[in-house]
Amino acid sequence: MQIRESAEDYLESILVLSKKGGGVRSVDIAARLGVSKPSVSHAMKLLREDGYIAMDRYGTVTLLEKGAEIANRIYERHTVLTKMLEGLGVPSEIARADACKMEHDLSPESFEKIKQHIQEKGELD
Repeated sequence: MQIRESAEDYLESILVLSKKGGGVRSVDIAARLGVSKPSVSHAMKLLREDGYIAMDRYGTVTLLEKGAEIANRIYERHTVLTKMLEGLGVPSEIARADACKMEHDLSPESFEKIKQHIQEKGELD
C-alpha cells in the first residue's frame, strides 16, 4: 500500500488529533500541519475518494480501515524514531522534526531493527 508522503502526514495528523478527543476538522489539520485550509480541503477530497477517510455533513473527518492502518504505521515509526533520537541526546523538538523526515523513507528492515533495539533498552512502552 504505497501513498504519497503528504497523504501519510495527513492521515497521521488525523490519528493524532482524534486521540485528543472530539471530532477532527479540516481547520485542526491545517493548524497542526501548518498548511492552508484549501490545501487540506483538496487533500481530504483525494483521501475520501481513495477510501482512506470519511467526512460527515458537518465536516468531521474519520479514518476508515485502510487509512487507519497507514496512520498507525506512520505514527509508530514517528514515535520509535523520536525516542531513538532522544536517546542519542538529540533535543526533543529536533528529534520530532527529524523523525518526521525519516519515517517515510526508512526501509521496513531498518525500522524493525531500530524498534527491536529500543525495546531491548526498555525505552519503548
